[in-house]
Amino acid sequence: MNLDFSSEELQFRAEVREWLETNRPSAPRPLDGPEMLAFDVEWQKCQFDAGWAGISWPKAYGGRGLSTVQQLIWHEEYARADAPFIGACFVGINHAGPTLIQLGSEQQQQEHLPAILSGQSIWCQGFSEPNAGSDLAAIRTRGVVEGDHLVVDGQKIWTSFAHFARYQELLVRTDPAQPRHKGLTWIICDMLAPGISIRPIREMSGELHFCEVFYDAVRIPLRNVVGAVNDGWRTAMSTLSFERGTAFLAEQVGLAREVERLIALAMELPGPGGRRAAIDDDEIARKLADLRAQVAALRSMAYAVISRAERSGSPGPEGSIVKLYVSQVSQAIQQFAADLTPMQTLNFSYGSTGPVCEYLRSYAASIAGGSSDIQREIIADRVLSLPRSR
Repeated sequence: MNLDFSSEELQFRAEVREWLETNRPSAPRPLDGPEMLAFDVEWQKCQFDAGWAGISWPKAYGGRGLSTVQQLIWHEEYARADAPFIGACFVGINHAGPTLIQLGSEQQQQEHLPAILSGQSIWCQGFSEPNAGSDLAAIRTRGVVEGDHLVVDGQKIWTSFAHFARYQELLVRTDPAQPRHKGLTWIICDMLAPGISIRPIREMSGELHFCEVFYDAVRIPLRNVVGAVNDGWRTAMSTLSFERGTAFLAEQVGLAREVERLIALAMELPGPGGRRAAIDDDEIARKLADLRAQVAALRSMAYAVISRAERSGSPGPEGSIVKLYVSQVSQAIQQFAADLTPMQTLNFSYGSTGPVCEYLRSYAASIAGGSSDIQREIIADRVLSLPRSR
């Protein structure tokens, strides 16, 4: 793995930095609701109109057609500029779009990719179920082939932004007689189709973007299948490889920036007893040094994943290592931030921002995209080739 950037890549970094410093939104991103959606869509359109959306997407679909390394540079500069979270556009940009680029039909690509990249089309993910949160092989939502349609019945949960989404990447069981990892189908679901009902779920941080989705005889055209009927496991693994690989780059870069912010804050705040700065307390200094080391390790892992993806053409199972470690480091950082600012912690209220909100939100990272236990199983099985635990 070569960690040196070429002159072309360094020039690209300078261009990215200049554009973000000039154009990133100055107003804070709303926490939820229609205002949040409008903010996310407007910011995505701003990037698209200026030619900065889809750095590594093919030019035919509105992207830049650049390398994965340049995508990494974009994420690093994006976090450095403290640009806003991608929000409601996350699934379309980081899940559905890359999956359609790799496995979608030409018709599906032409119909959906430009709309995703420009922010016109919001997507959500219909994978997890109440009794199959991270164990996709255990899903029960049924899809029965009737003529040229799939008729879907069942329930999904933890579906972020489902109440705003127009489309969904939906995984259903189309052949229950086949083994667990067989008989699944990945299909594009129109969220306006008759028979779909949505119930938003409020998080413990006070935000409202997780949802339950119910399907009652929902008819979806077979032309919306991505891959093939009963071959949805392969398609879903492609989707999750993108999510656990490059999609977490911006987050891990942001964590490094957060540690540096905490170091600066510890230089200003009084430490225990109030006689000296917090940074002069041995235990606080030790924790900060440990957090800085963890984000440095995380950055090295991310670079290794990018290097492998650049050679192979797509992310591999090693992305689960990054995903798992991002969850752990995020919770450790937010726990420390809450400990460092006890008054802000005590004054927390729903709808507020600050260390407690970030700490509560960090726990979602150990579930979203596959729980930490599932990531350990993937690492053991597909990276280390260890025997299965069950």
